[in-house]
Amino acid sequence: MFQKFLEILKAPIIFLLRRPILWLSKRVSSAPDKAYIFQRLSDLYQDIVDNPKSKQGALYNLDLKNGSTIIFSDHHKGNRGRSDEFRFSEKNYLAALEYYDKKRANYINLGDAEEFWKFNIFSIIKHNEATFEAEKKFVKRNAYYKIYGNHDMFWKIDPFSNMFLREIYGKAINIYGGIVIRVNYEDGKHIDVFCTHGHQGDKRSDGNAFSIWFVTYIWAPLQSFLDININTPASVQGEKTLHNRLMYEWSQEQKNLILVTGHTHQPIFHSYSHIITLKQQLEEALASGNQPLANQISEKIARHPSQCEKEVIKSSLYKPTYFNAGCCCYSDHSITGIEIADGFVRLVNWHEEEGTSVRQVMEELPLSELKHMFFAT
Repeated sequence: MFQKFLEILKAPIIFLLRRPILWLSKRVSSAPDKAYIFQRLSDLYQDIVDNPKSKQGALYNLDLKNGSTIIFSDHHKGNRGRSDEFRFSEKNYLAALEYYDKKRANYINLGDAEEFWKFNIFSIIKHNEATFEAEKKFVKRNAYYKIYGNHDMFWKIDPFSNMFLREIYGKAINIYGGIVIRVNYEDGKHIDVFCTHGHQGDKRSDGNAFSIWFVTYIWAPLQSFLDININTPASVQGEKTLHNRLMYEWSQEQKNLILVTGHTHQPIFHSYSHIITLKQQLEEALASGNQPLANQISEKIARHPSQCEKEVIKSSLYKPTYFNAGCCCYSDHSITGIEIADGFVRLVNWHEEEGTSVRQVMEELPLSELKHMFFAT
């Protein structure tokens, strides 16, 4: 009876609150602040490399040249209901994890893996047993590195998070704001691969302790109840493009550093969007009269039409300091990630073909060439 009464009241409450909440959201969610983003990224990176006992992150010496590493981000796992963005991508994700576990790969999870803005911890655990079991294989090998984002800040701030982690993975694991992988070369030079979610500088979810608590436990559930989505920049093309550009600009100012993030759901490889690369290839195919190739490239572009608004940019203008893993919840059910294996760094896509999950290399760059780009005189 009480539940039915709440359902009756829900419609008028939404009618009364939806407009003022949308107005307030626009007031508090200003465009990305370059200075603040740069400061937050710099503070986190320096804290990790200068303080081995930092609670914010950790410094690792993984063998990226000879080993295998996969980086995924932004799953937004939920309850497999209509508002669960991950529900159709789960099959490709499980196939990918099986593939990488067989290769004994390290797995870096860049955050927003669980969608706490819409779902509670009990619902997430109940409906994600298969994915957690697949991730547990990496945990058992001490090959799982988990970073929190703005939608799974729960892992950072909830006092019972370690208890739930033990229930999910069999033991408590460290979850950081970022990690740095130091790649050492024989000549004494090194490159730092700085992995973080990418929400740094978002004042709604990267501010003081109170604002983080308020967004996680009050603001986000209110959005869910009112069925509104102000999850910028992931849901707004202009803001995510600007956000990616600021991430790239910050990485360009650092010495011997590669920044890898998620957050925007837009895969970036070699410092420009894969979609832009495809558009450049499409122009070349059309110019040469290769219509079959042009049709093939057009099909790839059509998979993610929201990313196709920018003009073609020549790759020679860029230095490879910024990569974005994309996400694991695209509307076409595919997932993307950054793979480092066999002497290459790759942007990979997992999608279904005739009912089978297939791995596709969208772009790749030899690690030796990457080193040359950084240290060429």
